[in-house]
Amino acid sequence: MRWKVMVSAPYMIPEIDRFMPWFEEHDIEVVVPEVLERLEESDLLPIIEEVDGAVTGDDRFTEAVYQKAEKLKVVSKWGTGIDSLNKDIAAQYGVLVTNTEDAFSHPVSDTVLGFMLSFSRTIISSDKLMKEGRWEKIKGKTLGEQTLGIIGCGNVGTRVAKKADAFGMKIYAYDIKEIPAYVKEQYHITQTDLETLLREADFVSCNCDLNPSSYHILSYKEFEQMKDTAVVINTARGPIVDECALIKAMQDQKIGGCGLDVYEQEPLPADSPLRSMDQAILSSHNSNSSPKYWEKVHWNSLNNLLYGLERKGER
Repeated sequence: MRWKVMVSAPYMIPEIDRFMPWFEEHDIEVVVPEVLERLEESDLLPIIEEVDGAVTGDDRFTEAVYQKAEKLKVVSKWGTGIDSLNKDIAAQYGVLVTNTEDAFSHPVSDTVLGFMLSFSRTIISSDKLMKEGRWEKIKGKTLGEQTLGIIGCGNVGTRVAKKADAFGMKIYAYDIKEIPAYVKEQYHITQTDLETLLREADFVSCNCDLNPSSYHILSYKEFEQMKDTAVVINTARGPIVDECALIKAMQDQKIGGCGLDVYEQEPLPADSPLRSMDQAILSSHNSNSSPKYWEKVHWNSLNNLLYGLERKGER
């Protein structure tokens, strides 16, 4: 085989057999390590030296990994977010990092709306009461009588705004970049500062990239500025929200609840207080779930891999 490639993307591994003819056609030997959620630096160091390329999930590609990866030409991210791949460091070692832009804005934005509807229409708490044999009516609200605050109005944030606008919600957005005027006009978005958004919103949805400016953008100080009934939703990256501060804010009744698909430590530890909090709705970093968009990302990741292998040649 001409090249050796590691496939560690958790969503691709279960279907790897059907891609084997493609790998064979392009003279690629495949190595599939055991992956639970992601590979850490300690997992990568023993195996990275022998591979020319990688199709990864959220693996931790540190400088130590790139330094040891003497043959590595390309890291093809299965998905969009590349914060764990350290693109700038990769470039210093001559490694190309690729991804799929706007990979999952449709399913992720559906998840955000799902969280909001679950809280607004008291779906989960009503279901719990019924299954306990209790017939009680819990007050709910429509989305149209509430305000949504979106932190990060890129591809996903814009999709969230579009769907929230269809429900008649008032929409505020905070972004370090100017949101295009046509987007704001079309979806009735008011771009504002973070403080105003936190003060006004009934739901605060995190849809930004993880970078130095967004790390712990929501911590206890920010939760204190929010309505005590407000709900925080995070379907982006765990470290955008200070998880310990979030738990304390709910315990102190500073906010009303949270809907989380991502966490600072994944998988979420079994002893996390979040697991026993009725005001928290949780899912396992799965808001991208969609056969249609998974298939798109499968093939785009492979094409990016091949492009990188052929472009970089011998380092």
